Amino acid sequence: MARFDPYENNGGTCVAVAGADYCVVAADTRLSVGYSILSRDHSKIAQLADKCVLASSGFQGDIKALQKNLAAKELVYEHNHNKKMSCPAMAQLLSNTLYYKRFFPYYAFNVLGGLDSQGKGCVFTYDAVGSYERTGYSAQGTGAALMMPVLDNQLKSPSPLLLPARDAVTPLSESEAVDLVKDVFASATERDIYTGDRLEIVVINSSGTHREYIELRKD
Repeated sequence: MARFDPYENNGGTCVAVAGADYCVVAADTRLSVGYSILSRDHSKIAQLADKCVLASSGFQGDIKALQKNLAAKELVYEHNHNKKMSCPAMAQLLSNTLYYKRFFPYYAFNVLGGLDSQGKGCVFTYDAVGSYERTGYSAQGTGAALMMPVLDNQLKSPSPLLLPARDAVTPLSESEAVDLVKDVFASATERDIYTGDRLEIVVINSSGTHREYIELRKD
C-alpha cells in the first residue's frame, strides 16, 4: 500500500563557531537520498544579510522554501527601514517563521551565524519548530553527534544558567577556529556516509565575508 511521506532527509552537516570579532559557518556539499548521492556540489549555506549567514541541513525542498521566505522578508525590512537586518533580528525572524509552520514544519535544522550590533560573533541554533538559543558554537545535521563532543572539549562554552551571564564567544583566534572546523569535518566524514565531498567555509568579520573550500572524502 502506497504511503504519502512529505519529508526526506538529504543529509549533510553544518557547524558554526563565534569568536570575539568573527564568526565561522561551515557545511559540506554532499546531497544524498538513502545510499545514493544526488550531488557532490550542493551548497547548504545562504547569505541572508551583510553580516548574517544561514546553514541548514534536512530536506532540501523545505530548506530552499525557507531561504526564499527569509530573503523576501529581509528585502521588505530593508525597504521599510532603509537598512539591513541585524543578525539577532534575523535570528528572531527565523524563529517566528519556523514556529508559524509548527503544525506542518519545515524539515530543516538550522544554524545562523554572523556579527551582532557590537561586532561580536554570534551563533544561534534551532530545532525544527523555532526554539532557539544563542551559543558560542553549534552543529546540526547527520554528523552533529560526532562533532559536538569535539567542539565541547575544545571550546567549553559556559552554561547559560550561570549568573551573572558569561560571554559565549570562543577564546580561539579566527585562524584557529577555521582549523578546528576543518578538523571536525575531516573526522566526521570518516564515520558519517551523508557528510563529505567538499567543505564550504564562510568567515564573517568586520571586513565582510569570504569563502574557502577544501576537499573531503568522496566515498
